[in-house]
Amino acid sequence: QVQLVESGGGLVQAGESLTLSCAASGSRFSIQSMGWYRQAPGKQRELVATIPSGAGTNYADSVKGRFTVSRDNTKNAVYLQMNSLKPEDTAVYYCHAGAVVYGDFARYLEIWGQGTQVTVSS
Repeated sequence: QVQLVESGGGLVQAGESLTLSCAASGSRFSIQSMGWYRQAPGKQRELVATIPSGAGTNYADSVKGRFTVSRDNTKNAVYLQMNSLKPEDTAVYYCHAGAVVYGDFARYLEIWGQGTQVTVSS
């Protein structure tokens, strides 16, 4: 009923910027929270930045002041503006959403995108 597709990853040098985009598509769903996680090789997936269904944002300490998460509810999209990128930011970045999917009954699901690679060289 709902899929997430990320875009905007790439290879940049330390100190440069990238903007990631993610859009939800499908039918019979309502997006609640949206955000971004990342996973480096050999490591666990970790939270980067999220926008809950309510007010506020949630950032990993390592990206506070450098990354900005935003969303466009009319497009079911979430964005991650990444400034002052560091080699430590290198990872596959995954879009995430909490979604209510409507069938016979409403179901709450956590949805993941396929991931987009961000590589930051020193």
